[in-house]
Order: sequence, then structure tokens, then C-alpha cells
Amino acid sequence: MNAPLLIELRTEELPPKALNQLGESLAAGLVEGLEKAHLMGSVVDYEVFAAPRRLAVLVQDVKDVQADQHIIKKGPSVAAGMKDGEPTKALLGFARSNQVAIEQLIQIDDGKQLVFAHEFTQTGLPLAALLSDILNQAIKKLPIPKVMHWGSSSFTFVRPVHGLVMMHGTEIVTGNVLGLSSQNWTLGHRFLSEGKIVLNQAADYANQLLEQGKVVASFAQRKARIEQGLALAAKQLNADVAFADGLLDEVAALVEWPVIIQAGFDERFLQVPQECLILTMQQNQKYFPLLNAEGKLINRFLLVSNLQADNPVHIIEGNERVLRARLSDAEFFYKQDQKTTLANRLPKLAEVVYHNKLGSLAQRVERIIALSAAIAPMLNADVIKAERAAALAKADLLTDMVGEFPELQGTMGKYYALHDGEDAEVALAIEQHYWPRFAGDDLPYNVIGTVVALADKLETLVGIWGIGLIPTGDKDPYALRRSALGILRMLMQNNLKLRPLLQAAVNTFPTGQLADNTVKDVYEFMQARLVVLLQNAYAQDVVAAVMGGAVENLGELTARLEAVSAFKYLPEASALAAANKRVHNLLKKAEISSLPSINTQLLHEVEEQELYQATQKVAPVIETALVSKDFPQALAVLAGIKEKVDAFFTAVMVMAEDEAIKRNRLALLLLLSQQMNAVADIALLND
Repeated sequence: MNAPLLIELRTEELPPKALNQLGESLAAGLVEGLEKAHLMGSVVDYEVFAAPRRLAVLVQDVKDVQADQHIIKKGPSVAAGMKDGEPTKALLGFARSNQVAIEQLIQIDDGKQLVFAHEFTQTGLPLAALLSDILNQAIKKLPIPKVMHWGSSSFTFVRPVHGLVMMHGTEIVTGNVLGLSSQNWTLGHRFLSEGKIVLNQAADYANQLLEQGKVVASFAQRKARIEQGLALAAKQLNADVAFADGLLDEVAALVEWPVIIQAGFDERFLQVPQECLILTMQQNQKYFPLLNAEGKLINRFLLVSNLQADNPVHIIEGNERVLRARLSDAEFFYKQDQKTTLANRLPKLAEVVYHNKLGSLAQRVERIIALSAAIAPMLNADVIKAERAAALAKADLLTDMVGEFPELQGTMGKYYALHDGEDAEVALAIEQHYWPRFAGDDLPYNVIGTVVALADKLETLVGIWGIGLIPTGDKDPYALRRSALGILRMLMQNNLKLRPLLQAAVNTFPTGQLADNTVKDVYEFMQARLVVLLQNAYAQDVVAAVMGGAVENLGELTARLEAVSAFKYLPEASALAAANKRVHNLLKKAEISSLPSINTQLLHEVEEQELYQATQKVAPVIETALVSKDFPQALAVLAGIKEKVDAFFTAVMVMAEDEAIKRNRLALLLLLSQQMNAVADIALLND
């Protein structure tokens, strides 16, 4: 009989940030075990339930008994199993292990040789005989970094387990897991439900928990309920919810019966920068702040309660009281920090160790100042402002607010700089010099911010790399890959070259402090990161072709990539790419260090004369197109000489016996190669 199978582990409160993954992993392990045991029906269909005090899986179409299996177990080869007409120890051992006589073994061809084998039919076992082991194996595979013991048992799990349900259809599947015997009942909400919930059948699990237990068992459904409830409550207040990464998932993992409640706080706290208040509400209290149409914080917020009450006044008052204390702390930190200017905090940076091989934070700031001064002219930025922003960029690390909320570094620096009367561009740069903070984050839109952001990330990258702390595998404790991607994105946006900036960064360090090959190694590392970055948006062969052209000005990359992407699909592209490969090979094979200028008197064949004339005709067009960054035009004119190139390779022997003619033809090919590779190495394009 096939029927739905329900498994539930009823636990103490599970870690919220891991809850959803635990549920998915348990389901995957259970289904894998059922499939290996040949207990699954024709369709693999299952539902995952993960709530604060339970993990459960409902698997559809599970057999109550395995089908009989025809099995052939291979043993030793015939040659190894019999010697001089007598069975060897290997064959005797194989027969004994299978509890059969040697005469009962058969011989089969395994594709390589004849081997002895035991052929038999294995009677299928009932689900009850297999399920406990399957579940135990699934539990062992769960991603649990730290397990717990409970009571006097020797069993371990992420949290103590107090109940086990294993039901197939309407029947209990007998078994024992984690020291618990299977049953057909569970418990609902800790406060909103009373007594045992006896399950009628496996398929009724979610509905019975919902109706009798006040538990939304599905993580996805709970999350959707919360999201919808928040949106509705915010709409009633003409506001938008300020979501934070992962907060919705975390709250969904903390409640079984989500109830959305409105609450508020004293309007005076709005004098504190809203980033501080929002972070306090989200991070400390798991509340959802509200923003008005202008994106400004209002003094109302939403919370998700795990209790339903006719009059939630006590819930509201309790949460408002807790938040008031938190916001008072933030207000105190903000007012205290403003008593000391950022500039007056700078001497204390000398007391903070940045890295024992790279000196103090003050020394790091001096390097950032010097590098900012070098970069500013490249972006036509005010050098004085860039140096001032670089000098103050790290000062807010010494403030109480950033000490409490490290995520606010830079943001608080901006507010304190404005309070101190610093230039608005300088203040904005203090905030934006940390941008981009992660993949896909905004780039600085303030030119001074871009200067200091580049200086900050370049100093980190060459400094940490230069003392040998190179990223390996998935280990990158100083986030050098993230710094590299941020630098590359800014260089592409601002038309800057990488190598000179790396050298400028290295020059800010004392001679001998960094490894001699730092610039070379970091350049190669960043080229590899650039390829990965570009391949997120363009085909691999297009990226390889453009990067093969060794583009120095990264601001041209996008235009070149777009042009090559379009060129690739021209009818002439494939033949020109093939011709370019042939030219590469001929020039490489010739191994000539230098070639003469093309001598038209040595162009004897009509086809080479016509190719030369074609190259002369397109040369000024390509040169003009490159100057104006019209890369599509530079590639388009190549399509017009495709027939001349084909005719040349059909009729002309490049490697002629006459050395002068051979060198002249190679010089012609070198010119052709330079023209074909002016935008990208088109030889690297695939058909």
C-alpha cells in the first residue's frame, strides 16, 4: 500500500538562523534514504515543515513494503576462484559469506572476464524495519556545527528532542529514534493550544496543527503571512517597511503563530540619525521600522508577536518599554560622541594596531592620505578635500556609537563631520569611502568619495597581499576579493588604469615592507577577478577575446565587450577569427624578433597586393574609430576585407623560399594582425 509518510521531531526552540536550512536538509536526507531503500512511489513529492519547536516532513506516495529485488552479487573471477579443479580460499570465503554451496553459484561475464556470482531474490522488508535507520542517517547529515546532550541520554541533536511522530497514512510506524518511540500525537503552540493533538492521518498534519494547535508549520507560509501582514499594517499608516537582509527569515523562525502589532516611540528620538535607530530596532529587537514617502523614519514600528490577544496593550507597552531603553542608549552615544570632534580623535589612532606588520591605524591613514592625493588629479578632484576626507575617514571607529554598532562606520563619520562643520563633500566621502560594501552594492557617487574609496581598498589589497596574507580557497579573512571587485568596478566607471594605481599604492609603504613582486602578483590576481566579474554579464569567449587584447583603460571594457558581442554574430566573424588564428600561428612559427616595413615591390601576387591595399584603406578608419571609442566601427570595417583575407590564404604561400619575400609577407600579416586585434583578440571567439 502506498500512502503519505509523516516524520516530525518535536524539539525545544531551534536556532532561528539555521531553522529553514535544517528543515530542508532533513527532508532531502529522508527522501534520499527512502529512494535508496526502494520505498518511494513513482513520483517524488514532499513538503517541508520547520517551526521554532519542530522539524517535519510529509512525503507523498511511500510504500509500506519494499518490492522484492532480483540481486546478483559478484565474487572472484573464475580464474582466481578455481585452481587445478579445486576452489580457492577466495571462492570458499565468498560462498560462505553468502551462505550457499559452491555448486549454487553461477558464472557470468562482467564485461572483462568470467566471474562467480550469487543470484537470488531478496524479499522486500516492511517500512517499519527500515524507517528508523533511514531517519537516523538523515539526522547525521544535518548541518549542525554544535550538538547538545539532554537529560541522562547519550543522544545528541541541535536542541533537545521531546517527541517523535512517524505515521504512514493512518498507521503509526513503529521505531525508535534519538531514544524516543514513535507516536501519532504532537503538541501545538506553547500558550494558545491545550493538550495533545492526535493526528488522524499523516496528510492532515499541517491542517490539524493550524486549526487545533495554532501553529503555522510551514516556514514558507509563515514568512508569507508575516510579509503580507507587515505590508497591510504599513499601508494603513501610509508608510513603507524598512526591511533588513535576513530579518524576515529570522522572525519567521522565531514565531509559530505570527501576529502583526503596531507600536511607537517618543518623537524626540528622531533627532538621532535614523540609521542608528533602524539598526537598533532591526538588530537588537527584531522590529520592523517604518519610513514615510520621503524615506524618512517615522516614530511608529511593527513587531511580530507569537501571541494573539483581544487587547494587545500589554504586549505593546512591554515592547515599547524595551525599545525606549535601547533608543535612549543610542541617543546617549550620539550626544557623547558629538562632544569630541573627529579631528581631535586622530591622535588616538596611533594607539590602535592595524596589523603588527603594517603598523598602527594612524600609519594606515597616512598611507590612504598619500594615495588619495595621487589619485585625485586623475579624477579632476580637489586634492585638499580628498586629503581631508582621507584623514578623517577612520576617526569614527573611536566613537561610542560605532563601538556599539560597527555596521555604522562611515555613516556616523558623515554625521559627526557635518556636526563639526566639515565640508559637505568631505563628510559624504567619509561615508562613501566604504562603498561598495558587497557584490552589487552602489558605487560612490561623490568624486571625493571615489578617490578615498579607491585609496582605502588599494592600500588594504597591496598591504595585506604584500605581507603574504594571500586568499586561498574559501579563506579570505581580509576580504581581498571583495576589495578587488570594488576597485575594478570603480576603475571601469571612471576610465582609470589599474597598474599605475597598484604601483602608487605600493609606493606609500616603506621600502622593503612589502614583497618585491607585489604589483605583478596583485595585478594578475585582479585580472582573474575581472574575468569572473565580466563573465557574469558576457559570454566567456567574448570576455577572453577582449581580455586577450590586454586593455589597460578599464573604462573601455564595456564598450569593447558590447562591440565584440555584436561582431561575433556577423557572417564574416567566423572566417576572420579562423584567419586570425592562422596569422597568430604563422607569426609564432616564424620566430622573427623584428620585421621590415612592407616593401610593395616585393608583393608579386595579385592577392597579396589586394590585401595590402585593403589594409591601407581600413587603417585610417580603424585608427579614427579607436580614438573616438567607436569599437563597433573598428570591427565592422574588418568584415569588408574578409574576401581579401580568404583569397590571400588560398593563393599565397607565406613561407616562401626567398627570405626577403617571406619576411615581407610576414610583415603584411603582422599589420593585418594588428588591425584585426585592435579591439580584441578575435581569434579567441568561438563559432
